[in-house]
Amino acid sequence: MTEIVGLNRKHNFVLLVRDSDVIAAALRQALAEASPEDRPGLERAAALVESTAAAPEGRLRARWVRSRLAAVGFTGDIASVAAIRALRRAEPALSLLAAVQLQKEAVAHPE
Repeated sequence: MTEIVGLNRKHNFVLLVRDSDVIAAALRQALAEASPEDRPGLERAAALVESTAAAPEGRLRARWVRSRLAAVGFTGDIASVAAIRALRRAEPALSLLAAVQLQKEAVAHPE
């Protein structure tokens, strides 16, 4: 997720879009047609996609928060007020309430 569309003071939610099912299908197709030397790498890739697809939404939002904080160079405590300010600097349309909720999820789901 690189952008949150539609967030404003009235809409305090983050919509997750998962397309891992499409990626998993493509990997399964490639695996079905793979040569013996390509199979181990494709099997590993398929396993990674499946494990990522199974991640709960809270963990995905936490990962997104960390990526947005990294984008603005924030390296401090994710549970701090400074982290909320940095998150809102990274995503100016984010309300304070949404930023706090996202911060809580990031704290609850450490890397």
